[in-house]
Amino acid sequence: MSAEALNPEVIHNTELHRYEIWLEGNKVGHADYSMMPGEIHFVHTEVDPAQQGKNLAAILMREAIADVRAAGKAKIVPVCSYVVRYMERHPETQDLLLNPIEEAAAACRLPKAGR
Repeated sequence: MSAEALNPEVIHNTELHRYEIWLEGNKVGHADYSMMPGEIHFVHTEVDPAQQGKNLAAILMREAIADVRAAGKAKIVPVCSYVVRYMERHPETQDLLLNPIEEAAAACRLPKAGR
């Protein structure tokens, strides 16, 4: 069963500076961020190992990025390698980047996408 069928919920926990993904009343993952003027730095993403393989991290990032877009106040700086890869795979999100995705990938020491 896919995570979409399980109806995960993404919550912006502003107090803890993270987006959380909940499934059936349990927090199963989160994406931590730090703020700078006009910037949101996604620094860490994790999903409970028991819940991996259900596309939860992708759902978490999709909703977090949509929230950043809706707020319209910050550019994204992906520090976490998962966020870099997500944004590489979803070029429609790259207009929210503060710097080109290639710079984020290089900062994470990731090989070029597709290799």
